[in-house]
Amino acid sequence: MLYPLAMDISRTLAIARGDEPAELLLTGARVVDVFGGEVIEADIAIAGGLIVGVGEGLDAEQRHDLDGRFVSPGFIDAHVHIESAMVPPSRFAPAVLARGVTCVITDPHEIGNVLGLDGIRYMLRDSDGSPLTAYVNAPSCVPASPLGSAGAALEADDLAELLDEPGLLGLAEVMNFPGVVAGDPGLLDKIARFEGRPIDGHAPGLGGQALHAYVSAGIQSDHECTTAEEALGKLRLGLTIFIREGSVAHDLAALLPLVTPTTERRFCFCTDDRTPIDLLEEGSIDHLIRMAIGRGLDPISAIRLATLNPAEHFGLRDRGAVAPGRVADLVVFDDLEAPRADEVYARGTLVARGGEYLAAPAGAAPTSDAEATSTMNVDLSAVDFAVEVGEGEMRVIGIVPGQLLTTPLTVTPGGNGTVKADPDSDLLKMAVVERHRNSGQVGLGFVRGMGLRRGALAGTVAHDHHNLIVVGADDLSMRTASAAVIETGGGFAVADGTEVLSIVPLPIAGLMADRPVEEVADQLREAIEAARGLGAVPDDPFMTLSFLGLEVIPSLKLTDQGLVDVERFEVVPLFTGSA
Repeated sequence: MLYPLAMDISRTLAIARGDEPAELLLTGARVVDVFGGEVIEADIAIAGGLIVGVGEGLDAEQRHDLDGRFVSPGFIDAHVHIESAMVPPSRFAPAVLARGVTCVITDPHEIGNVLGLDGIRYMLRDSDGSPLTAYVNAPSCVPASPLGSAGAALEADDLAELLDEPGLLGLAEVMNFPGVVAGDPGLLDKIARFEGRPIDGHAPGLGGQALHAYVSAGIQSDHECTTAEEALGKLRLGLTIFIREGSVAHDLAALLPLVTPTTERRFCFCTDDRTPIDLLEEGSIDHLIRMAIGRGLDPISAIRLATLNPAEHFGLRDRGAVAPGRVADLVVFDDLEAPRADEVYARGTLVARGGEYLAAPAGAAPTSDAEATSTMNVDLSAVDFAVEVGEGEMRVIGIVPGQLLTTPLTVTPGGNGTVKADPDSDLLKMAVVERHRNSGQVGLGFVRGMGLRRGALAGTVAHDHHNLIVVGADDLSMRTASAAVIETGGGFAVADGTEVLSIVPLPIAGLMADRPVEEVADQLREAIEAARGLGAVPDDPFMTLSFLGLEVIPSLKLTDQGLVDVERFEVVPLFTGSA
């Protein structure tokens, strides 16, 4: 984790004036000028990790001819949860650096919801020494809401302990938007503690006077827009819109038409949540740039959304452009219409070439005994997956392909006494089991859209409480998959009856593994194939499963406390006729 450089200003000025040679001169570059919106032919002088000159007649101790290739600022991810890559920061950095991402704005609220401040500090510690600059926004909602049971609770005083941490920028996505709108004192206290710093938003579908109140509280951005209409309403109120293209949420195509020469400075790109498979096969922010250009956005505008815009939004005036005084984070590529990183420089040092990271990644920071062993506290023998028939229609979660949103459905339950899954009608049983304190609390429900014909999937990645979540065509398979995940210390499992078909161990907080991201991706591919063999239809059934428990994204979700109507922001009975 690298932050502003402390180079002797006198020496910097001497080199910039030409009185002394720079350390490195990149010659023959076609520089993407994100200020003027043009490509200029120039050499780039670098010293002490900074750009000290862009132009002609520059001198340096070493020269490297780029032979007419394009050079842009290093890409910046405006909002990402590193934990979703299923590896810690030290393992995440090589994957994104090789794709031109040199700076990320992270929200470690996934591990924060499991381990609290200890988890956040683990992520900070694990980032030390990496050439990837990883800034942190303090998780604002641990837990995300009172409607799910997390492993920790962080109040304003707790978050204030992070204010002096190197690389701490501001407050991460304020997910409990109903609480903000209602004036919850605890939430407003958190926002007040971070006054003058960036404060990110999270308000899916919010509009009207409720949105006015949310923005009035000091929120500055939103990354949850799924339609151009929603984004325009928020844009008009002054929010910066982060266009997200994650592994489950695919919003770029819907929002890109709003990016015009008039509005483009109010948009940034973010990935939010990308799996190791998508990260390796598609890319990170570079993937969004190529998508945007392919859909007609001017290439320099697309690069600006990934460089200058996020830098200025977060007040990072030392990066985001190829200009003197800026950090020498640079991406070299051949094709302006489809940029793919050929060379990547972090603080003037070549760190990747041809899509490959050049240094051997360090292993993850050591975990404490508590971090390694205390995050799977479940007595499965005490868990009952049976659902008794109630009065009225049964509420069902409907998966929306390509979105984190769900549709509230109702069905007439069948069965005598208990309701069972019905794979023939794509009606599967779901359970969320509290795993942090062995409380025995279990939420039960049903879902449509997963497609399993038999078997079950289980995981401990369940945003944002990260309890044990399982979906299946029968109770036995659900129990087998759950037991496999518990035994391995967290992760994902696929089971059919009593047989475990595939497993992805994630022993660090039940979220990550200290293995190369490529190995984790291979295990995840095997698990996805096993799930598809059982009939699963989402592109990534585990990412889809993980968001079915996120009670701050409409419309219907399941936590260990029960079925959550997000629009009413309350737990509702599984059956419409129940009290």
